[in-house]
Amino acid sequence: MNFRVSSLIAMLLCCSSMAFAQSVDFIEPKNGATVPTTFKVKFAVDGMAVAPAGELKPGTGHHHLLIDTADIEENISIPMDDKHRHFGKGQTETEITLPPGKHKLTMQFADGAHRSYGAKFRKTIEVEVK
Repeated sequence: MNFRVSSLIAMLLCCSSMAFAQSVDFIEPKNGATVPTTFKVKFAVDGMAVAPAGELKPGTGHHHLLIDTADIEENISIPMDDKHRHFGKGQTETEITLPPGKHKLTMQFADGAHRSYGAKFRKTIEVEVK
C-alpha cells in the first residue's frame, strides 16, 4: 500500500471515530470555578440526542444533575430529590442555588425511563460557592 492510500485510510478512521464521540460536558460552569450562590449550569452531550422523559428511543435521553452525591451506575434509575435533579423536558440549562462551600456536580445522561447511561455519559466537576 502506498503512502497516500495509507494516509487517507488513517484520516478516514480518525474522522469517523470523532463523528461518533460519546460524552457529556459542562459548558458552564467549568471545573474549579468560583460561583455565586445562584448560578447557571449548561449541559452538552455528544453522540446522543436530547429527548423528553418518557420517550424510549435508542440514542436519546435527557440530563440529570447530581449534587454532592454518589454516581449512578449504568441501567440504574436515577432517584428524584434535591440531590438528583431531573431535566425530563429536554432542558439543556438551569439555574441552581447552593450554600457557600465546595460542591461536587455530576451531570448524568439517562434514557427516557431515567436509567443511567453510566460512566461514558457522566461528567463530574467541583465548584466553590461564595
